[in-house]
Amino acid sequence: MPSSVQHPDQPAVPEVMLSRRRFFVHTALGAAALLIWPQLTFAATGSDTRFLFVLLRGGLDGLESVPPYGDPGYQAMRGALALSPSAAKPAHRLDHVFALHPSFDFAAQLYAQGQFMPVVAAAPPYWGRSHFQAQNCVENGTAKPDGAQTGWLNRCIACMPGVAGLACAAVMPLTMRGSATVETWSPPLPTEVNPILLQRLQPLYAADPRLAGPFARAIAQQQDSPVPESGAGNMAMAGGKPHQKRAGGLPVMMAAAGGFMGKAGGPRVAFVEDDGWDTHANEAAIVTRKIAELDAGLKAFHQSIRPVWKRTVVIVATEFGRTARINGTGGTDHGTGGSMFLAGGALRGGRVAGSWPGIGAGDLYQQRDVHATTDFRSVFKGVLGAHLGVAESLLASRVFPGSAKVAPMGGLLADVRAAA
Repeated sequence: MPSSVQHPDQPAVPEVMLSRRRFFVHTALGAAALLIWPQLTFAATGSDTRFLFVLLRGGLDGLESVPPYGDPGYQAMRGALALSPSAAKPAHRLDHVFALHPSFDFAAQLYAQGQFMPVVAAAPPYWGRSHFQAQNCVENGTAKPDGAQTGWLNRCIACMPGVAGLACAAVMPLTMRGSATVETWSPPLPTEVNPILLQRLQPLYAADPRLAGPFARAIAQQQDSPVPESGAGNMAMAGGKPHQKRAGGLPVMMAAAGGFMGKAGGPRVAFVEDDGWDTHANEAAIVTRKIAELDAGLKAFHQSIRPVWKRTVVIVATEFGRTARINGTGGTDHGTGGSMFLAGGALRGGRVAGSWPGIGAGDLYQQRDVHATTDFRSVFKGVLGAHLGVAESLLASRVFPGSAKVAPMGGLLADVRAAA
């Protein structure tokens, strides 16, 4: 059974990067990291499982991504945002209560194969409504924002001797900060960069003996290497047509992560992030587009990590849910209980996890939000312990300090060892 989330009173080491070719381009808008991915080698360990954590920044609406169409209070509560399997554009029916958003086409296929699973009414220990504080809590792994200066995923890697991590992000995220070895990767400079900008930057880098060479090589290579040489480049193709080359696009990032993780000796633990999930207005259109991107990302990751998919688990989370009712601009505001998603060949999916509290007027937290019943850390612990082999004592004291009362969610993994 999932652990109950307790509402807190308040409403509210440097990382190691081993890339050989790296430089930073500074513009008036700030600093953007431009990375040319080297050939990496990761120490082999006794186990060959893989784990990817995907963080959706902005607050995905759990009632839109996993609509509880069978709840008697759902249609009246959601109004124009209500979804169901019988609508003109039908949601993907999961059981007699829950469905998946219509854009989750590939996820629905994985669900039918027992390789995808939503967790409903889930939240981090922080139940406030600040993006920054909620994301900090999700990433630092404690019961409150700013509860640690390192990330739980880095501390998890540190508990796995000989293992290095991979962060697919332009800047090292808090989740991956700490003493454990973590590589970073982000897409090379997009080909549509204004040549005048590059011309103005060139004298600045030419004056630096360390950055002049990498800058010149990166500019020369950007036409020839738009994606990393990992097999992930093939995943930027769908139906033989290339996707638009948008630096940091979720399908590209997840394809790259799968390409690196799918190699022999590749990273066992990786992180990908995406933003744009805040939906205060025009939610239906935004969520339809963003979930389609997430669904394409899952498909790209599945294809690029195919050699070890059966030994892989993915967790997708966001910092909080949205309000149950629609606001005056066709959107929803910051809420509490939301949805998590698990995927992978090692997952015992094909079901909906978590304890559903109901969505009637009397069921809501503070008369506005889905009442969270599952602590994120319960799900994380259930995967990290059973899948990556991290001891429960370390999960409670080091990875998620102060979480001894949060029991790992059990029964998340399929028995795939015999088939491995």
